[in-house]
Parts: sequence; C-alpha cells; structure tokens
Amino acid sequence: MTIMTSRSLHDADPAALRRRRRDRIVTVVLVGAVALAVMPLVMILFEVVRRGVGAMSWEFLTSVQPFSQRRPGGGYLHGLVGTLYMVAIASLLSVPLGIGAATFVVEYGQSRLSPLIRFFTDVMTGVPSIFVGLFIYSVVVQGRIGFSTLAGALALSLLMLPIVARSAEEVLRLVPDDLRNAAYGLGAHRWQVVTRVVWPAASNGLVTGAMLAVARAAGETAPLLLTALGAFEIVTRLVGEAQTALPLLIYSEARGPYEAAHARAWAGALELMLLVLILTIAARALSRRTTRNGNG
Repeated sequence: MTIMTSRSLHDADPAALRRRRRDRIVTVVLVGAVALAVMPLVMILFEVVRRGVGAMSWEFLTSVQPFSQRRPGGGYLHGLVGTLYMVAIASLLSVPLGIGAATFVVEYGQSRLSPLIRFFTDVMTGVPSIFVGLFIYSVVVQGRIGFSTLAGALALSLLMLPIVARSAEEVLRLVPDDLRNAAYGLGAHRWQVVTRVVWPAASNGLVTGAMLAVARAAGETAPLLLTALGAFEIVTRLVGEAQTALPLLIYSEARGPYEAAHARAWAGALELMLLVLILTIAARALSRRTTRNGNG
C-alpha cells in the first residue's frame, strides 16, 4: 500500500524555492549592511563611555579647567556653560528662520523665491564649517565685536540654519493635503492653516530636525576656534570677552601630551554626548505633550 504524502505547491514549485532562497540571501545582506553601519557608532559610544566614566565626577561637573594641563582634577563647567549659552542663542536665531523658510517654500511654492531659497539652502548645507568660521571672523570678529559669545553663536546659527530648513521642508511636505483642504473648507485663512494645522501635525518632525541641528552645533570645533577662541573661566558676557565650549576644551586637551588632560577630554566627550541626549529627549517629550494638548 502506497502512502501519499501531501506537499504544498509552494514547496514543490522550483520558482518559489528560488524566490525564497533569494529572499533569504537579500535579508542576510541587508542585516549585515545594517550591522556594518551601526558598528562604528557602537564602537565610538563604547570607547567614549569606557574612557569617560572613569574621569567623570562631581568635581568635573562643578569646577573649571586648571591652568596647567598636567595637573589632575578640575572640570569643564565653563565649557558646559559656554556650549549651552552659544547653542541657545544660535537656536533662537536659526530655528525660527529655518522653519519659516521651509514653510514659505512648501506653503507658498508658487513664488519665484522658492527655488532660490532651496538652492541656497542646499549650497549652505555643503559648506565646510571652517569657512563659516572664517566668514564670521572676517565680518564680526575683526569688526568691533571681537572674539565673543555672540560671534560663536552667529557661526553656529549659520551651520544650523540649512539643516533646520531642509529637514523642516521634508517634514512639512509629509502633512496630508486633506488636512489643509479641510481647514480651508471651514473658512480658515492660510496663516491659520499653517499655524494651527500644519505646524502641529508636523511638530514631532520639526523638533527632530531642530535637534539634529543642535547636535551638529554642539559638537562643532572649527568655527569656534575663529570666533569664540576659548577661556579658562565661566563667561556670561555676550560681547567683549572670549568664550569657550566643550568641543574647544576637548580639542585643546586631547592633542596635548599629558594624561590628566586626556582624562578630562574623554570625560568632556561623554558629557557632550549626554548633553545632546538629554536635550533630544526633553525636546521630544515637550513636542509630544504639546501635540497631545493640541489634539485634546
């Protein structure tokens, strides 16, 4: 007696078997590509945490850098204050302008200025940061302002502006036109549609783009070398006195020969990474809360 075993057509079809084999190969290749792309980031984070945790202490967070790099101890409190100071000013300058430019391009796309704005935004995105620092140095620093917090903030704002504008433009284009048409159907004006419908719907993406720009600005060193210069103490003046930042302190001490300076540099790198992480989490939480209140 012959026992007939049932086999699915999917298993019996040679073409189906080949498709399954190709699908598995492509899946393995894509997973490997993702692993290779993420591996450098994981290695960097691991190395920064491994070397920075040992030097991170309450003294590091609450004291300033010693005048001699060979001396152990001290911290980067003045660098943290300078970074927050300049990034905050740069954000106040670049985020509204960037979102406004993106809104004009998306919502008023019929204007002849839209292609010009998009073109210059793309050009500014590819400009090396040292060129921005050189521009601010020649225009602002060599003028009456000199090395200062304001000069550094202006340089950072020019670096942040194209990132905010381009990311905001892509996010605003994702807002469905049905939302706009519904608002227009209720008799809303264009400015009401933008401020009460489009911006709230795209708030999460706008915040994400702004935080990408903040992360870029917080880690910049080259433009600050030509605009802020550096300082050994906490500076609160907007103009008239050189300012410092975490990247400047990390750069200056990491290239030196002293182990104490290297330890502070690794701790500063960890502090900068945690600062960007905290700002991103806080901004996303605020954006979600605002969106929830607006929907409620």
